Amino acid sequence: MPIVVDIDVMLARRKMAVGTLAERVGITPANLAVLKNGRAKAVRFTTLAALCEVLDCQPGDLLRWEPEPDGAVDAATDVATAR
Repeated sequence: MPIVVDIDVMLARRKMAVGTLAERVGITPANLAVLKNGRAKAVRFTTLAALCEVLDCQPGDLLRWEPEPDGAVDAATDVATAR
């Protein structure tokens, strides 16, 4: 996936535990783990805004785009371009 989630970086910079962040944002630790480990398919803007508020950062501090290596194609991209 070309979107990289850097929540761990911001947690380390803020010296905050995952459980504390989940509680302050209002999501379960399990859902936060899915997001921070890059397994989430989507994130609500309200959740992203809450993460930014609690971590005192911008969305670009939490999410970044990295191009796929040549020849690597995501299955969702295949489906979207086939339509």
